[in-house]
Amino acid sequence: MSGDAGEIHTVFATVDSESRAQALADAIEKMDPEPSGVGCFEVDEDNDVWEVAGYFGSNPAGLSLTVLEMAFSEAKFVVSKVPPEDWVAKVRRELTPVKAGRFTLHGGHDEGDAPPSAIRLQIEAAMAFGTGHHGTTRGCLIAMDTLAKQGMYARRVLDLGTGTGALAMGAAKLWKAHCVATDIDEVAVATARENIRFNGTASMVQVYEAGRATSPAVLRAAPYDLVFANILAAPLKRLAPQIAAVVEPGSAVILSGLLHRQAPGVAQVFAGWGMNVKQRIKLGEWTTLLLERVSKLGNHDG
Repeated sequence: MSGDAGEIHTVFATVDSESRAQALADAIEKMDPEPSGVGCFEVDEDNDVWEVAGYFGSNPAGLSLTVLEMAFSEAKFVVSKVPPEDWVAKVRRELTPVKAGRFTLHGGHDEGDAPPSAIRLQIEAAMAFGTGHHGTTRGCLIAMDTLAKQGMYARRVLDLGTGTGALAMGAAKLWKAHCVATDIDEVAVATARENIRFNGTASMVQVYEAGRATSPAVLRAAPYDLVFANILAAPLKRLAPQIAAVVEPGSAVILSGLLHRQAPGVAQVFAGWGMNVKQRIKLGEWTTLLLERVSKLGNHDG
């Protein structure tokens, strides 16, 4: 049953573990009609609650959805219709330039006012995280600006979970650093590459579809002077030993995507791998952690 042109239909469901969420996401991808996109996100770390969403160009109600509901009987399904609208145009209208330290982020439609000394990052509205309006991205940029004011000059930078590529581009423009940026989402990878191109940083930033700091593309450029990881608390904890393996004493690590209550637990895990907190930046409900690699061997290293 087809919907009107331009309509987007969504299927949302919540489940009680990451493995169930991934299984449900895989099942939604096989539905008929086929979804245009599927994602799963942790919405409650304390209780291990995950949300899974599928986006469809026509109404997904039918036999395949019924079968899905039977197979995942514990999931709470909601089907809704999003009114047709040019969402990118809407976002562009509502996104105003953002200042974060010496950085100014803006869309191509609105460069805004910025001093001559500002580092401008043009970020186009797209289906990728990191326009700079979110407290996590701003926190990372402010932390990078803090490092530069303290005299740091990073030559090799890693940006895990790059989204729009804003952080990698910021490091490239600030220090002329060689940057490796990764994301697990192919849309984010494409978006980051496009942003990097029209910001004139393509010669300094390479983007790869990868989710681990142990991927070959990441290891080839290691060790890094600075690592960004703007993700979520649970995956950050899992990434701690991988990040420790690609930085040396004196290197900096900037972590974000953390609610205030999650930051102490993440900081404790990273301390066990030789990375101690130098600064906490709080913006709204989010905390960004600026850490320094202080020892070669953490509590868990060989």
